[in-house]
Amino acid sequence: MSAYILDWISLIFRWLHVLAAIAWIGSSLKYVWIDNNLRKPPQWKADKGIKGDVWVIHGGGIYELQKYQVAPAQMPQTLHWVKWESYTTWLTGFLLISVVYYSQASSYLLAGDGLINSPGLAVAAGIAFLLANLAAYEGLIRTPLVNKGPVFAVTMAVFLLVSSYIAFALFAPRAAALHVGAAIGTIMSGNVFFGIVPAQKAFVKAIEAGQPPPEAKAAFAKLRSTHNNYLTLPVIMLMISNHYPILYSHPWGWLLVIAVALISAYARHFFNLRNQGITKPSILVVSVVCLIAVVVAAQMTAFKPVASAKGDLRVSDADAMAIVAEHCMGCHAAQPTSPGFLAPPAGVILETPKQTKAWQERIMAVAVQSQYMPLGNLTGMTEQQRHALGVWLQQ
Repeated sequence: MSAYILDWISLIFRWLHVLAAIAWIGSSLKYVWIDNNLRKPPQWKADKGIKGDVWVIHGGGIYELQKYQVAPAQMPQTLHWVKWESYTTWLTGFLLISVVYYSQASSYLLAGDGLINSPGLAVAAGIAFLLANLAAYEGLIRTPLVNKGPVFAVTMAVFLLVSSYIAFALFAPRAAALHVGAAIGTIMSGNVFFGIVPAQKAFVKAIEAGQPPPEAKAAFAKLRSTHNNYLTLPVIMLMISNHYPILYSHPWGWLLVIAVALISAYARHFFNLRNQGITKPSILVVSVVCLIAVVVAAQMTAFKPVASAKGDLRVSDADAMAIVAEHCMGCHAAQPTSPGFLAPPAGVILETPKQTKAWQERIMAVAVQSQYMPLGNLTGMTEQQRHALGVWLQQ
């Protein structure tokens, strides 16, 4: 019953998290798009303090969006704030990671050969990891480096690489990749909470008091918003990475996930420039070339060779299924016995040779070549057993 309830709670929190994330990301991308597409207004608008405007057609109507240089002559009665999308995304994300990973730390958080072997310590390390990344970023963004765009970008790349390396040393690979994504999401929400919203409140308060608005705070808030814009694609990629062992189960998984994240952030730069009327297709070309290079390099180093089944070595069905029973059936059975599993993951059942052979290519990829399965290798599957299973699958 507890596993049944846990599954429903996980579904509800995941659902809410995705809905909130769509609202936040959509809103964030929309306002950056508006900012980048602002064009010089007619003089009569400029005389009213309008910095720029953009016209769009949507939903059967034409809209005019405009931005003031400072503020309108008279503040509107209703001023909409965009903040709860961010807070809701982070809160539901933390609840989700708590339900799936922290409440089942033995199954999902611990790595068989990791630095941590206590579920309680692993949970504490996971929360500390998120807070430490937020604190480190808040420290970096307050240094003079933030005024040097390319230098700060390189600094952030190194920062994320170090963060990813630490995560993969502490947690199981899938949990590590997700925690890197959660750390970036925490940084993004921190940008809203610690920088953007306070600057907006100070801006409105100054205008209502008839004082000059704090332009430096507003510019800093805009910079934080720009950082969030570039971090959006990497965090989305890392949030869905748990579906792709090819990323995080690689021997160099900590480097691979960040490489793909950085490529996606760089590709985002193309669209930001294009919205400003600057077209640089070379950015997309470089992004595609780098992604292909990463894919090729990962393929060359990820998979372990398995001896051909055509040789003298033969593995019987009984021996192969004994390996499957020891290391796979705890989860992949009609009635799983592993804690936290109410049903076999992805509906994969491996109780008979026929059922197991039906998933031949998938088992080869995740249990023999990439060695992602079993999760965290908590069952202690040996190289010899993986080799034997690979030979049997090819027979």
